[in-house]
Amino acid sequence: MMRLLKHLPNLFTLGNLTAGVVGIMFAFQYPPKTAAYVVWIACLFDFLDGFTARQLNVSSPIGKQLDSLADVVSFGVLPSLVLFNLIDAVSSIEWLPYTALLIAACSALRLAKFNLDETQSDSFIGLPTPANALFITSLVFLKEPLYFITSSDVLLSAIAVIFSLLLIAPIPMFAMKFKNFTWKDNKVRFTFGALSVLVLIAWQTAGISLLILLYVLVSLVNKRWLS
Repeated sequence: MMRLLKHLPNLFTLGNLTAGVVGIMFAFQYPPKTAAYVVWIACLFDFLDGFTARQLNVSSPIGKQLDSLADVVSFGVLPSLVLFNLIDAVSSIEWLPYTALLIAACSALRLAKFNLDETQSDSFIGLPTPANALFITSLVFLKEPLYFITSSDVLLSAIAVIFSLLLIAPIPMFAMKFKNFTWKDNKVRFTFGALSVLVLIAWQTAGISLLILLYVLVSLVNKRWLS
């Protein structure tokens, strides 16, 4: 039985990959909100593969590589295509939508660097690809007074460039991993969690992109104010 269970994390990883492929197909056939929902499913699989691997105390080099390959598809290529379509829908400049492809390229680079870095267990260097994918794909839920963002090709292209840089920037980003539940060791996590609840109550799905911005902001001020 254990021999079968040890493959469970990889099955969840393949679920993540499959969701990403389905999302890519949906990106060309259905409204962009559909792809956003698929990213949520991919995030769930991504969480489950890590969770089950820790619970079963199983890990392998192939699992680590497979996880990154799946993430490139679901959290790199898919949000890149969603952003491409958003820019293309509002832009009269033929080349401008292609700025969105930076997301896919920098996501692949970020994941390759992550696989070679043994220090990113309790924190990350650069914006994690799932967080970036959630931000990009959830832009479609923005309402007034922020709806103007998805109506501007310049702003959307700026987002492509800025968030591509955040993916590979040497900026420490905290991880929502609890080794214990003391306030001293988890001030930043508890603070972010409380603020997240308020944002989601106030904005619902439109608050997801704002939540990722909040994550970046809290990470930036973490060492100065919350350490």
